[in-house]
Amino acid sequence: MSKETKQLEEIAPITQTPDNGIDKEAVWSVYLIRTRLNTLYAGVTTDVDRRFQEHASNSKKGARYLRGKGPLALMWHQEIGDKREAMSLEYKIKQIDRKKKLSLIHGSLTLDDIFDLPKR
Repeated sequence: MSKETKQLEEIAPITQTPDNGIDKEAVWSVYLIRTRLNTLYAGVTTDVDRRFQEHASNSKKGARYLRGKGPLALMWHQEIGDKREAMSLEYKIKQIDRKKKLSLIHGSLTLDDIFDLPKR
């Protein structure tokens, strides 16, 4: 072991555990929420249930747009993968018309149908 490696180990010891103590990268999801005014809100998160509760409870962690617009209903969500891909799809969903969003919710269209996504 080199002197440099030994010095680094003293600062931050290297442990040889199966997962090396590192959490696996979170899976990001895209979701649609309907307000009492019948508007649709798109968002992204790693925990859909937690995020919906934040919105529904009017907490400061919830989206400002949704405050005072309850009751809210989680209409649709889909796991996407990494944060960048989820945010990109969120933006694209916000750009499509309401009719396509409703088709997505009802299952008559998929994200692949709407956006011609590459196969994962």
